[in-house]
Amino acid sequence: QNYACEDCGISIEELTPRLFSFNSPFGACPTCTGLGVQLKADPALIVPDESKSILDGAITATGWASIRSDGISRMYFEALSKRYRFSLTQPYGTLSDEVKNVILYGTGGEKLELHYDQPRGKGVLYQAFEGICHNLERRYQETQSDASKKEIEGLMTPCPCPACRGRRLRPEALAVTVGGKSIYDATTLPVDEALAFFDGLALTGNQRIIAAQILKEIHARLGFLQSVGLSYLTLSRASGTLSGGESQRIRLATQIGSSLMGVLYILDEPSIGLHQRDNDKLLATLQRLRDLGNTLIVVEHDDDTMRAADYLIDIGPGAGALGGQVVACGTPEEVMANPNSLTGQYLSGKRTIPLPAQRRRGNGKWLTVRGARENNLKNIDVSIPLGTFTCVTGVSGSGKSSLVNEVLYKSLGAALNRMKVRPGKHDAIEGMEQLDKVIAIDQSPIGRTPRSNPATYTNLFNLIRDLFASTPDAKARGYNAGRFSFNTKGGRCEACGGDGMLKIEMHFLADVYVPCEVCRGKRYNRETLEVRYKGKNIADVLDMTVDEALEFFSAVPNICDKLTTLRDVGLGYVKLGQPSTTLSGGEAQRVKLATELSRRATGRTVYILDEPTTGLHADDVRKLLEVLQRLTDGGNTVLVIEHNLDVIKCADYIVDLGPEGGVGGGTVVACGTPEEIAACDASYTGQYLKKYLK
Repeated sequence: QNYACEDCGISIEELTPRLFSFNSPFGACPTCTGLGVQLKADPALIVPDESKSILDGAITATGWASIRSDGISRMYFEALSKRYRFSLTQPYGTLSDEVKNVILYGTGGEKLELHYDQPRGKGVLYQAFEGICHNLERRYQETQSDASKKEIEGLMTPCPCPACRGRRLRPEALAVTVGGKSIYDATTLPVDEALAFFDGLALTGNQRIIAAQILKEIHARLGFLQSVGLSYLTLSRASGTLSGGESQRIRLATQIGSSLMGVLYILDEPSIGLHQRDNDKLLATLQRLRDLGNTLIVVEHDDDTMRAADYLIDIGPGAGALGGQVVACGTPEEVMANPNSLTGQYLSGKRTIPLPAQRRRGNGKWLTVRGARENNLKNIDVSIPLGTFTCVTGVSGSGKSSLVNEVLYKSLGAALNRMKVRPGKHDAIEGMEQLDKVIAIDQSPIGRTPRSNPATYTNLFNLIRDLFASTPDAKARGYNAGRFSFNTKGGRCEACGGDGMLKIEMHFLADVYVPCEVCRGKRYNRETLEVRYKGKNIADVLDMTVDEALEFFSAVPNICDKLTTLRDVGLGYVKLGQPSTTLSGGEAQRVKLATELSRRATGRTVYILDEPTTGLHADDVRKLLEVLQRLTDGGNTVLVIEHNLDVIKCADYIVDLGPEGGVGGGTVVACGTPEEIAACDASYTGQYLKKYLK
């Protein structure tokens, strides 16, 4: 009787934890099944350019893109133009809101007079028009084809569920409040505010006794998240939107909560994405885990973490085939004193990344974002000087990725590269006419299959195949460049399809790869391998490192140029035919940079990099900086989100966001040269940057 209302006719089952879980059918919103969002067709993606007319292709939606030539869609639009009195040749932007609404969402059941004239005959049909948005959504639900689903998905964006308005739970669960807040309201608070809310709960005597243990647990867990530098995160944040470093630190907070002893913890670069201010909190947490009686092995390039370690093991001396040895081990002081350790030399200050001789002023033109409001950005205006190397800095969660990736990159991508994306909330972007393209260089793999390698990605392999096809041997046999491709029939080994390896499916275990017994991993058939250039066949060339290939092809300028850029970005040790799936994130990023360096500079390109120093040693950071400076010297603009102070000190211009993370961020704290940022007392970045500028 306590959970029913006779007047309203509503009854609620007894309150249990499952009622408050969006992963349970008892608590999830029935409309969106607890997701909080639904995929809806997005008018901005269906009509990206409103200056075009319908006949000229204003509508880019699949199935409706060729109205001029397609009989059925033309029939519908001619009937619509007649009924609603508009022209198919006028710009889409000049159509009335009523007409746009009919085109996108249909006639609401009202039938149109459709005139058809086909080889089978002609006549008149009376049929309603469902609207392009409804048409796409219906086809998305009905289609069995993954390719069609993916194509239609490109025209859709996630929208809040109309029933729960993005809150994921059924109304009965949201009606229960504690301290005036529903469970949804409580989980949308950042960790700092959630702590204050639960500490400030006013409970009566009995309530306090019941809640004591629960509140103790909540307080402890929120405290752990705060101690690993995640106080800016909300509890309801989707895990897919977290960076690698944030996910790792959440798992770390879980381990602190378990208070285990005698455990070996292995951490792979936990400082990724952390500002120096938050790094201090992370180190204190790691030391606390150690003091509980645990052992921590940390793979790390961060100076502060290495100095805080009890014992260092330095592996090297080089990378790839040049590494794999223990160069030095001992306390940080012992490693610093070891002349063979490159890491030790950077730690001790014997080697440093030099400051640039002078800062570029740019070409006098600016790219300005007006009224950026995405996520926690507070309606800010940000200007970036073109023709410079600019860094966007700030504490973790201050809004750097929202500004650069969501607003700037997506807006430039949609305008310059015809990307189908919805940019983050902002008013306008000025200065776009000064640019011709935007390129994001991230650490994602350069290919998803072992067939992709540095030689194919940089187009170097095309030149090498052309060279082999021009040898007397190849000409005598009638071989063209295609004969030397392991992706096409003719020259490749057909036993393994040019993979060089055979996959043996182990069903319940991981797949096992074994070398092909016919070609012994060389990928080509015997006839192809008989063609040689300077005594080497095509398989021998793919097995060469970049440094070896430079010497081998020294007489071929166009091949030499591409190999030189690969060596310049510090990849001299990588084999030309090394499968891209075996490259690290930093190596894949540098292959992409080498490809950009080998192109002719237009001076009107913006390169965007999000924390490019992730996973890089101090010496690799030096090489990366040289590449970025070369790209900027070509007149291009390089925009980098970064926490690494060695990169920040080399920038021409800095935009520092903050002052805090989450709700406390999203404003511009300071902007200017590194020296100007260091002079700003309000900037946390500036405080840490001072000692690097001496």
